This record gives sequence, structure tokens and C-alpha cells, in this order.
Amino acid sequence: MFLNMNLFADACSSFEEAEFVLYGVPFDATSSYRKGSKWAPLEMRKASYNFETYNGDLDVDLADVPIHDMGDCDVCCAVDDTLNEVYDVASSIVKAKKIPIMMGGEHSLTYPCVKAYKEKIGFVVMDAHYDLREEYEGVRNSHACVSRHIIDDITDKYVSIGIRSGPKEEYEYVKKNKKIRSYTANDVDGMGIDRILNETETYLKDCDRIYLSLDMDAIDPAYAPGLGTPEPFGMTPRQVRSVIRRLAPKTVGFDVVEISPEYDQGITAQLGAKLIRDFIAAKWKSMQKI
Repeated sequence: MFLNMNLFADACSSFEEAEFVLYGVPFDATSSYRKGSKWAPLEMRKASYNFETYNGDLDVDLADVPIHDMGDCDVCCAVDDTLNEVYDVASSIVKAKKIPIMMGGEHSLTYPCVKAYKEKIGFVVMDAHYDLREEYEGVRNSHACVSRHIIDDITDKYVSIGIRSGPKEEYEYVKKNKKIRSYTANDVDGMGIDRILNETETYLKDCDRIYLSLDMDAIDPAYAPGLGTPEPFGMTPRQVRSVIRRLAPKTVGFDVVEISPEYDQGITAQLGAKLIRDFIAAKWKSMQKI
């Protein structure tokens, strides 16, 4: 059988038939340490063919799930122009009542994905970094600013999990801002992921829909070494998977960003692809119970 590794495995449905629509954004122009996340959409697609279609934990066979891969979004040299392109693509998927899954690329790309929802939406991000600067190195829409602009422009329901890096000003901003819920990687270790998820669900109880963003550097680089900005003492893949599975029923959009494949032998792209597949299975299972 011919495998088209330019498309995600099991994404065999047409756009019209699909419930889940994947698309890549090969863009890393504002990356500030190690570039290369522009190659991640292709590498995650290739990696996706490693896995069985059946998820035994969730009793879901992805061969039975209507999934479509649109390919890659057009990108430009300038970040603002690229974000406009992503917004148009994300908006078209949301308008068609599909569940968009964006494969980045750098984390700045999440902003237009969340902006595509017109009604109130909660936002949950797993990340090593706060990303709460108003601008970084003279660029407003840097990957280091994405959470700040989502809070300022889009939602007053924001949760970050896995944090362990940021300037003092960002930590002080979080302490003063009552609409932010933030859990460090130390909190995950000390409190346990189940307690954090219980508190997160209580905080988001008034949100019927949430957007979930996974910056892969939330995960300890011992498990995910191919990252743009690796930060030790992070979350485990199982903890990240627990967040995805628990929040999937309310999640209406998902992304995986900040993988830099050239810094490992495919380990991080494999993990990213697997977590995308786990999200689809968990969300699909919840949809069958409605």
C-alpha cells in the first residue's frame, strides 16, 4: 500500500465528511534560541505512520474516525502576515463546525487559532515558559508573547500548566492578575496532575468550550529533546496525556507546537504525533457519548 507521508496517517476523509481537520504551519521566524520548528509538521506526519490505528486504552479505532489533513497553510516572511493566513484557515474550519488541529511551527501561531472562535472560550496551555511579554526583541507577535496577547485580547479564562521559566516581571504579572490560573512544573510534581485538573475544571466550569495548546517544551527534554527552547525539570508525557484526555470533552481546538526535529532522531516528533492521535481518540470517544 502506498503511504502518502505528506498527510497525517488515517486522515482519509474529505473536508466535508471530517469531524477533525489537521493543518500544518511550517513557520519559525521569531524563534529565539533553536530554529527548526518549521520542519515539525512534516516530521509529525511521517511519524504518525508508526502507530496502530486502534487505541486500546480508549477503545477507539482511528480508522473509523473522520479525519482530514488540509496540508500546510501558506506562510510569509513576516510573522503578522503569517498569523493572518493562519487566522483565515482556522476560521474556515471553525465556521464549518469542524475541530481544528494545528501542527506548528512556533508558538506565536496559536494566537490566530484561538481568535478564530467568536464566542467566549477558555484557554489552557501546557508550556515551560509563561510567554507573557508584551513584545520580545522588538516583535509584538513573537513566540515569547503569545499568552500575553491571548489574555489581553481574547479570553479572561486562562490556565497554564508546566511553567518553570520566565523573567521576574512575568512571575509578578501572574501573581497580580486574578484571572490567570498558573501551575508550575513543581506544582505538577507536588500536587499531582489529578488535583490540578480538578482545580482547572472548577475554574473553567462556566466555559462550555476550551482551546488546548501544547508547547512541547512543557515536557522534560529527557523525553522530548528536539525542542526550540528546552527547559529541564518538566512534565512527563503521561502527565501531558492526562491533561489531554481529561480536557478533551470540552476542547474544540488543539495544537502542538515548538518541536525542532533536527535536534534529535525523531523522538519528539513521534511523541507529538502520538499525542495528537490520543487527543483525537479521546475527543471522539466523548462525542460518541453525547
